[in-house]
Amino acid sequence: MPARRTRLSLVLPARNERDGIAPMLAELARALQGCDVDYEIVVVDDGSVDGTFERLRELARDHLQLRGLRLSRNYGKEAALLAGLTEATGDVVVTMDSDLQHPPAVVPEMLARWRAGARVVHAVKRTPSDPHLLHRLASMTFNRLSRILSGIDMDGASDFTLLDRVVVDVIVQDLPERRRFYRGLTRWVGFPQDRVAFDVAPRPGGGSRWSFRGLIDLALTGLLSFSSLPLRLVTILGLLTLVFAVVVAAETLWSSFQGNSKSGFATIEITLLFVGSSIMISLGVLGEYVGRIYDEVKRRPGYLVAERLGPHDAAR
Repeated sequence: MPARRTRLSLVLPARNERDGIAPMLAELARALQGCDVDYEIVVVDDGSVDGTFERLRELARDHLQLRGLRLSRNYGKEAALLAGLTEATGDVVVTMDSDLQHPPAVVPEMLARWRAGARVVHAVKRTPSDPHLLHRLASMTFNRLSRILSGIDMDGASDFTLLDRVVVDVIVQDLPERRRFYRGLTRWVGFPQDRVAFDVAPRPGGGSRWSFRGLIDLALTGLLSFSSLPLRLVTILGLLTLVFAVVVAAETLWSSFQGNSKSGFATIEITLLFVGSSIMISLGVLGEYVGRIYDEVKRRPGYLVAERLGPHDAAR
């Protein structure tokens, strides 16, 4: 009896990609020729306003492997990835961007690493993809902080990742958190892992669509989801404030005993500013963790699906 062919699922989050989705599907079809797999393409429309889902409906008539999800609104890329992973049925799943910055030509190499025994294969960037110096510095700072705070190496990380079915089931079923950081979770779960390098292609539609606020929120989620060290830093900051207060008090008493006591307005102002800043920073760190706890205990779903598109829908 011949062995069953491997089933591959490709998960593509998409937001306002009406013009780019057809070239992406064509590139995927070319890249997967000769890979000896049956495959499906799951495109998750994350609240697009340019008719992306309508374009998917048109393309589904010619691409029988195409499946689509339209979320009820824009929930963010992390939620779209979770929706795609939940919907995927393959023995192995590859998540990648839908704008061709993640080259489909790399997928066969990722499959080869999986067949060699890896259960997670990360496609890592050879060179920084953002031309802006400030963004590159911010990315380097985040990667270093992630390594220090959580021990997770995020250097060159992207959402271009291959996951074995076992790993997909762990992420979807056994990790119930609402605020997710996909790049961190795929490293945290363990299992045999491998890396494949790739060059980021220029984005056909221009620069990144991530807002600065969105990047900051994603970075905070990544840092706070995998470490409680910032809470310990609050304690350290409190101890430093205590030491500073003891030094100031000792200096004031010594000056008084020597008969050199002065008004000390500058010392008082510095002390108040230092203590006040420490208190506000501590409250901010605690507030970030409390806010995430609040999101978790509400237990709202991470996303809602408004419409599904599959091979049976395309024939109608």
